[in-house]
Amino acid sequence: MSNFVSGNSLAEVAALIGDPARANILQALADGRALTAGELAWHAGVSAQTTSGHLAKLTEAQLIALEKQGRHRYFRLASPEVAEAMEALMLVAANGPKRHRPVGPKDQALRTARTCYDHLAGWLAVSMADSLSARRLIVLSDGAAAVTEEGHRFFSDFGLALDDPKSSRPLCRTCLDWSERRSHLAGRLGAALCQHCLDLGWIKRGRDSRAVTFTPKGVEGFRTTFGITLP
Repeated sequence: MSNFVSGNSLAEVAALIGDPARANILQALADGRALTAGELAWHAGVSAQTTSGHLAKLTEAQLIALEKQGRHRYFRLASPEVAEAMEALMLVAANGPKRHRPVGPKDQALRTARTCYDHLAGWLAVSMADSLSARRLIVLSDGAAAVTEEGHRFFSDFGLALDDPKSSRPLCRTCLDWSERRSHLAGRLGAALCQHCLDLGWIKRGRDSRAVTFTPKGVEGFRTTFGITLP
């Protein structure tokens, strides 16, 4: 089957994302968590009825997926590729015409550390990629990434189980960071690093934002394990 996408198909997807309310919905789901229609209505800034229509269009286009748990209905992004597309669009938007809007604490928090679907992004994630590359635990080249033998030993000692023969997802790949203009780690490795940092209590998810916050334990952990001094 051909992977070629026609201009019409591309324009249809772009038009769906181009609506501000739908863009806000996709942004709210970009950290990989599932949210209810009511929560997404709040993020979109529109009524519940209007949100229902937006969710139907996004579901039909397979940009989001519906999950049911008993009587409850949740929505999440359909795939990591949708999150990466949103991250790429944020990079394009950030490089576009400058709008006069003061940078607030929320903006700075997102730039420092956030989730991009199931992996970390922002200054923290780029710093981790730099540290791992400098120690030859991973190799970064032309937008691709690979784990070295020494890297496999390091990640195993760190507590990550990276071998998954059933998964078709790449072990290690890069994702261009919109705020840093450089690459952070995605793939199974990026997802495993993010989840392990959460499990260790190094970082905590924000309630209404993709930004993550550091704990005192995390400040020490990132310093001793990755050589990163947190701001």
